[in-house]
Amino acid sequence: MKRIGIMGGAFDPIHLGHLLAAEAAREQHALEEVWFMPSHIPPHKHQAGVSGEQRLAMVEAATHSHPAFKPLDIELRRGGVSYTVDTIKALRKQHPELELFFIIGADMVNYLPKWEGIEELTGMLTFIGLQRPGSFLELDALPPYIQESVLLADMPLVDISSSLIRKRIANGLSVRYMVPEAVYEYIVRSGLYGIHP
Repeated sequence: MKRIGIMGGAFDPIHLGHLLAAEAAREQHALEEVWFMPSHIPPHKHQAGVSGEQRLAMVEAATHSHPAFKPLDIELRRGGVSYTVDTIKALRKQHPELELFFIIGADMVNYLPKWEGIEELTGMLTFIGLQRPGSFLELDALPPYIQESVLLADMPLVDISSSLIRKRIANGLSVRYMVPEAVYEYIVRSGLYGIHP
């Protein structure tokens, strides 16, 4: 059974931290591919500042050189609020032959009990929680059915976030080397986030 990791998020923009996280999960849990899935409207995060098409284009630019990384536009095509449980149901219907792993930060593991449809989700996939130095995780405090559905992976501490990148651009500061070069070129070419090259 093919082992597929899924990384969801606004990717507004995708950055090197996302790619390092995906690579850590892929290597440590023998994932054959990692699919990067931009959300349409995230349930808990800010409304994306750029269009879904632009965020998908940045994901495509960031992943094209890695043979195991693929963009996935299922949530953008579906529209509405992007609940993971709805997406995974649809993916399992399309690809019943796959074993699915959902990649999240270790800090986010603490919030899994609050996820929409979490009991159903744990029956459909395994979570991979990425631990960075200093990340806070209380796995023992979670219900047993969640504990049994979480694997952990280590990754280096990379203090980059999409909000930091947007803030730096707004302040006229460089974001080179925080995003892949192809993503940087796309941001500049498209004038995203008010960038002035």
